[in-house]
Amino acid sequence: MEDLKALYADSDLALMKLAEASLEKGADRLIEVRNFALNSGFKKIGIAYCAAVAKEAEVVDHFLSKDFEVVRIDCKTGKFPKSEMLDDGSLVGISCNPMGQAAYLAECGAQMNIVMGLCVGHDMVFGMNSHVPTTTLLVKDRAHKHNPLEGINSKKAL
Repeated sequence: MEDLKALYADSDLALMKLAEASLEKGADRLIEVRNFALNSGFKKIGIAYCAAVAKEAEVVDHFLSKDFEVVRIDCKTGKFPKSEMLDDGSLVGISCNPMGQAAYLAECGAQMNIVMGLCVGHDMVFGMNSHVPTTTLLVKDRAHKHNPLEGINSKKAL
């Protein structure tokens, strides 16, 4: 057991204790995220979201702004064409910009970030470049209205 615990830095264990203290029987994830941020003493929360879930990000912003200063930014920040970002002339549209999202939230002084609906891979780039505690509130799943459990459960019979 001590070998397992040795894997954790004191700061990791502190985060895990805060997470444990933030659990609330019957509470949804948004409540627990708020509880965690309150228990952590954070004052400013960042939200990095997919443009497709802008309305939902606004609801989360409104809910959290009762207790925190909230800063949010959508994935299309910078309006960089996909063809230029990915060096592929066949691509059309505006590229997502997870590095831009992470940089903006850092510049704004977010102490904790929430991810909402970023694409697979883009969420990873954001997470690796968000140098504050980061949690996912909403996972993108185009086929199942952002509920990946439906996709998982549909594969059980396979």
